[in-house]
Amino acid sequence: MYRNIRTFIRPEIKFAGLIFENPVLLLLLEHFGIIDEVHDKTVSGICKENGISETVFLSFANLYNGFHQTSGNSYQFSDIPSIIRFLGNSHAYFRNEKYPEIYRYLKQLGETNPEAEIKLISRFFDEYFVEVTDHLDYEENIAFPYILGLTAEDGGAVANSSFSAREFLDHHTDIESKLTDLKNLLIRHVPLKHDPVNRRKLLFSLIELEFVMNIHSLIEESILVPLVIDLEKSLNRG
Repeated sequence: MYRNIRTFIRPEIKFAGLIFENPVLLLLLEHFGIIDEVHDKTVSGICKENGISETVFLSFANLYNGFHQTSGNSYQFSDIPSIIRFLGNSHAYFRNEKYPEIYRYLKQLGETNPEAEIKLISRFFDEYFVEVTDHLDYEENIAFPYILGLTAEDGGAVANSSFSAREFLDHHTDIESKLTDLKNLLIRHVPLKHDPVNRRKLLFSLIELEFVMNIHSLIEESILVPLVIDLEKSLNRG
């Protein structure tokens, strides 16, 4: 679908060329709330214009390009609100765009292929979506408000609550693996006699969702949670 060999993104690189190389980077811009044209702007220029930490932007962008190098980066506590905002915008994409799209393809496949296996996949996805919705609700209603509270001026008061970043990490479920199961069902075990076009569209949509879901989890587990743990320690919650 896209080029396998991608560029390791650096501040001086012009972003337009990167989009041609990997169009999914448009999602990155959307999740950061960047809607203006990129023109010939460099990565550094885009970050300055939008008040985004270069470290955060580059880390996330390189995840989208297949490079996972977070250990050498120096994230700041002040980066946390923009990280949360990025993750929240990702949630809106999952809820309002990707899942309705997949439901639509499943419904169309069910109309042209009445086999029991199609109904099985639909039920499987229904159960998966319930689990994902619970996961997103937990983050939006419990984890994210707690984390943002830590960054406020009276963060020490929030830090005295029973909740912690480690609890957030323990609550993290492996929702991405179920997408792999769904793809396997679709490719290996579903006898589609009609409508290969919708099967292809559904598979492509599942692959894209799995890709961005994996990045979402990496950001939370490898960047956000360690940063919040350090913040908790600084507020005497070690």
